Amino acid sequence: MSHPVLPSWRDGRTRTALLRFVEEVTTPGENFLEPPDRVAVFDNDGTLWPERPMPVQLHYLTERWRQMARADPALADHEPYASVLAGDPSWIASVIADHYAGDDTRLPVLAEAVIATQRGLDTDAVADMMRDFFRTAQHPVLRRAYAACAYQPMLELLSYLREREFSTVIVSGGGRDFMRVVAAEVYGVRPEQVIGSTADASWSVTQRTVVYGDAIRVLDDGPEKPVQIWSRLGRRPVLACGNSNGDMEMLMYASSARHGLALLIHHDDETRDDIPYDAGAERALAEAGRHAWRTVSVRNDWARLYPDAP
Repeated sequence: MSHPVLPSWRDGRTRTALLRFVEEVTTPGENFLEPPDRVAVFDNDGTLWPERPMPVQLHYLTERWRQMARADPALADHEPYASVLAGDPSWIASVIADHYAGDDTRLPVLAEAVIATQRGLDTDAVADMMRDFFRTAQHPVLRRAYAACAYQPMLELLSYLREREFSTVIVSGGGRDFMRVVAAEVYGVRPEQVIGSTADASWSVTQRTVVYGDAIRVLDDGPEKPVQIWSRLGRRPVLACGNSNGDMEMLMYASSARHGLALLIHHDDETRDDIPYDAGAERALAEAGRHAWRTVSVRNDWARLYPDAP
């Protein structure tokens, strides 16, 4: 059954709780919040668009690493360049899986390769490379442009919240500047409303612009997410939505607010174009009930997944 509000969300306890929450905090009464206090934060990968078979930014990075290894053949003897050239993503995937399992032993190697893709380049030049990627890149399974891969139910939720005078903010472990390139086009979220992992950068007197440096300044994941939200916004969110173990602290931050609500996306549908998985979300799924987070079932709560698709 289609509805004028959140039409891609199926009738059920999740949709009802979400609509009740918005109505209560936007209607004068005991639970009313003034518009500046209506802050909603969203993880990106796996929450607003797919992160399987690989996060979108990782697709971009593999293309950059391939270009760099062709320009400097010596890189081919080192990871992650060797895996990219071999067309084998297992090493990269295992580093990311280890990170979500709490083991960051190999993360510095991957981080250095990420830094190398933009070291010494100015922010405009890097943004142009990212835009070039989005002009032609497609999701490897869906075979559609990434801009058309955002989850339709989440697009509707973002729009609905803004209509009710919420601030909608992306808070992701992915690169802030990567998301800024497409956030307005895809989600209607302005660049200044994007919080994410950031690289070291400095002012260049000779170039008269900002240039990337030699380190990752902030890895915006896990307990760092609430810290960055407070640092950037100066407010506790009242609604948070995520999908992984790395979102748990952000979900706690919102659900601990007065009348706060937390949504945890569960990719559990084996029948549609969304790869089902629990890996990287095991702890979050196990803890959801204890913290009174609402688990959003892709199978049961979403009537359709993508724009212009059944």
